[in-house]
Amino acid sequence: MQRKSHIDTFGAVALVVFALHLGFNQVVIKVTNGGFAPVFAAGLRSLGAVAVLLLWMRLRGIGFQVPRRAMLPGLISGGLFALEFMCLFSALDLTTVSRASVILYSMPVWLAIASAVLIPGEALTPVRAVGLLLAMGGVALALLGRVDVGAGLLGDLLALVAALCWAGIALCVKITPLSEVPPAQQLMFQVLISAPLLLLASLFFGDFIRDVQPIHVAGMLFQIVLVASLGFLAWFWLMSIYPASSVASFSFLSPVFAVILGWAVLGEDVGFRVWGALGLVAAGIYLINRRPRVAAVRI
Repeated sequence: MQRKSHIDTFGAVALVVFALHLGFNQVVIKVTNGGFAPVFAAGLRSLGAVAVLLLWMRLRGIGFQVPRRAMLPGLISGGLFALEFMCLFSALDLTTVSRASVILYSMPVWLAIASAVLIPGEALTPVRAVGLLLAMGGVALALLGRVDVGAGLLGDLLALVAALCWAGIALCVKITPLSEVPPAQQLMFQVLISAPLLLLASLFFGDFIRDVQPIHVAGMLFQIVLVASLGFLAWFWLMSIYPASSVASFSFLSPVFAVILGWAVLGEDVGFRVWGALGLVAAGIYLINRRPRVAAVRI
């Protein structure tokens, strides 16, 4: 498909559907945790994604050759990927989809702050600074608005660590030779390295299996095929067609859909504070992504 200078009708519909897909994924993870222990489930997902990606790359004639200078950044991104999903799957086991999604999708905030410090020419504009303040206010409202300070708060904090790891991966791609590696190989680095790390870590988190039912198996297959492998490749396909800043501007829809689906599908109690935090984070993400920048997505 030819490169385009703006988002057309097809692109807009595809990006809205993709954002809905990501929001629904948070619900699927929480449901899947009912059958599989969270860290073990994250490891299974990465392991399954390795198989799907190998098959897809073989069918497309894509090799796994990468520049030697990209190996270390690739290993680092794989380690961050493992930590991100260990935290995210555990967070969704402890807190609600709505709260975890609002906090997770604050990632552009931490990426923008790190980029402003580490990358020349990435200084904060007034608009982006306002976006940062709005989104950080949303995260603070979500964290400080929690009444209980037990497992739920731990889940919120784990979601924040996941967001920081996601930002770390995106920053790694921006400032290291990993940026020279095609998307399929970048993803293979992440799932190939994270699979053994997560499965090994799962040994320290109790039983692997809880009460596996067909819905949990279906949820795991959904994540492996439609999210962790083909979904991520679809995102990069859209990135290859449309401007990065325009694609990134749709990212604020993912936490919106996640909160709505958490309420509609799981019956979560979404209070005023969560809606307020969601509004602040979504507005902040939109403002941060208004100018051209490297966009990243974690699904």
